[in-house]
Amino acid sequence: MGKDILFEFIGTAILIVLGESINANVSLKKTFGNASGWIVITVGWGLAVFVAAYISAPYSGAHLNPALTLGLAATGLFKGSIAGYIAAQMLGAITGACLVFLMYKPHFDIEENADAKLGIFATSPAIPSLFSNFLSEFIGTFLLVFGVLMVGGAQIDGPLPVGLLIVVIGMSIGGSTGYAINPARDLGPRIAHALLPIKGKRDSNWQYSWLPVVAPICGALAAAGLFLVISD
Repeated sequence: MGKDILFEFIGTAILIVLGESINANVSLKKTFGNASGWIVITVGWGLAVFVAAYISAPYSGAHLNPALTLGLAATGLFKGSIAGYIAAQMLGAITGACLVFLMYKPHFDIEENADAKLGIFATSPAIPSLFSNFLSEFIGTFLLVFGVLMVGGAQIDGPLPVGLLIVVIGMSIGGSTGYAINPARDLGPRIAHALLPIKGKRDSNWQYSWLPVVAPICGALAAAGLFLVISD
């Protein structure tokens, strides 16, 4: 395993440990952050992306997201192992989700709301609507990947503007679906939810699980296409 793939695993695991711990802290009973709200979640996830990217960027470029890997590959800016990166991202996401469960297990044990437990691991729509939910994930990921592609020419580059971009996507577009905008961030923890011995859990909502995978990939490829057009 190359150092780049190793740091994709490490970076994605850090992202999920921090991000989904934020979800757990807000959603589960008897945490100090219980019911602290959407602003905590959106700002926290932005900071989680910043920290994970800051640590892994020198070694892997800090994709931490299969949709971003595919978008960068489509533009020709990434020539590494697509399969290796995506595998590392998925394994990192599953590992991170398992660690969150272990850290917050006493709170999972006393939480009665099975939907809240699933929501710590995976996204779901506030109002199910195939078109609107798909469009939300598509646009959110489009903005993320296009922002990443454009930040290289900005006066402030690196992980910080990407973290801020995650915050504003969450505060705006994220309210309808929980803004996965990352297939590994949603599918990896959803797999962990299905496998872990979580007391009183529900099903893992597999009927929705394809959307936070397919829509972000489509959004990323659309962003790559626009970047190639304006770069000519």
